[in-house]
Amino acid sequence: MNNISKLTILTLLLLAMTTSMSNVAIVTALPHLKEYFTTIDNIEFYSRLMLTLPSLVIAILAPILGHFIFRFGKKKSVLIALFFFSLFGTAGLYLNNIESLLISRALFGLCVATLMIVSTSLVGDYFKEHDRHKFMGFQSAFMAIGGVFFVMGGGFLSDINWRFPFAIYFVGIFLLPLVFVNLKEVKVENTQEELSINIGKNMLVVYFLAFIYMLLFFILPTQIPFLLIEKFDASGKMAGTIIASAFFCNALGAIAFSKLKTKLNYIYIYLLGITLIALGFSIVGIINNIYFFFITSPILGFAGGIMMTNVTAWMLSKTSHQKRVKSSGYFTSAIFLGQFLSPIVFHPLLDFVEIQDFFLLIGLSLFIISFIAFIILRIKQK
Repeated sequence: MNNISKLTILTLLLLAMTTSMSNVAIVTALPHLKEYFTTIDNIEFYSRLMLTLPSLVIAILAPILGHFIFRFGKKKSVLIALFFFSLFGTAGLYLNNIESLLISRALFGLCVATLMIVSTSLVGDYFKEHDRHKFMGFQSAFMAIGGVFFVMGGGFLSDINWRFPFAIYFVGIFLLPLVFVNLKEVKVENTQEELSINIGKNMLVVYFLAFIYMLLFFILPTQIPFLLIEKFDASGKMAGTIIASAFFCNALGAIAFSKLKTKLNYIYIYLLGITLIALGFSIVGIINNIYFFFITSPILGFAGGIMMTNVTAWMLSKTSHQKRVKSSGYFTSAIFLGQFLSPIVFHPLLDFVEIQDFFLLIGLSLFIISFIAFIILRIKQK
């Protein structure tokens, strides 16, 4: 990392931050959105779709975008994406029907996909394995701390007016000069490490595990705000503060990853994260006081920080410079497909059980799954 300027590192960190804020900035506005569009059937579903529709677009188009970015160039792609990130992201300030809002969110997803692919692949370009793990911990921490401010800011603004949190997306415009001046595409010569990397079925396993991680973790922003506001009568500011505590501890989990990696391999770190998510969900399922969420949210956030950094580092360790943009495209697709499908997959279960019972059921199931997986791994090692 010593050969890379501090401004370039800051630009990479800020660029990654835009991907973390893509959904969380408006998460506390969604219940208020439901109140604004009271005459629309299925508005509860549409309000959740506002959060996850960008993820569907990203999941579908990220692999194609990976090929396009490889040919068009990372820097030019980012500059265009940042401009439209702000244009489409802030559309909620002035659009007045749910259809146009959903279309704007879909186009916004296209911009986020580009930013995430370039951000992820540049980490692989700039850093080798040990430095990469270290930087990714700081990057994830930076994204998480940014998430704290975005969620809390969004919660505060949503209490004033449900439209105001969309203004947060103007940050893309402010990042344009930094990217233009400091971002440079790196030509990397093939090293023995790069040539020895084997890309095949193992990469598909990483994509699948990244998808499962996000499918589970995205229960937090898609279900918790409704539980807090509708059952515990939390204000937007309180809901934002609780979710922000998860993002703060997400940063701690991300920083802890590089130390965990010196003692555990990728699969054991993944199982550790699943176990912590199981613990957090199980406690959510039994609490009866809103302040106990300040215990569960940090647990879930810490787990998410470990797991996201882990699966990203795992993916980068299995690809070469030539295939990094395309691999990042497929990885981005897996992550955001998990985001989009999370409320859809779990919605039928919520029709049969109360939302708190849902969390308890998912938590206990994850405990059982992680225990079985751990036993199988131990048997294979003998």
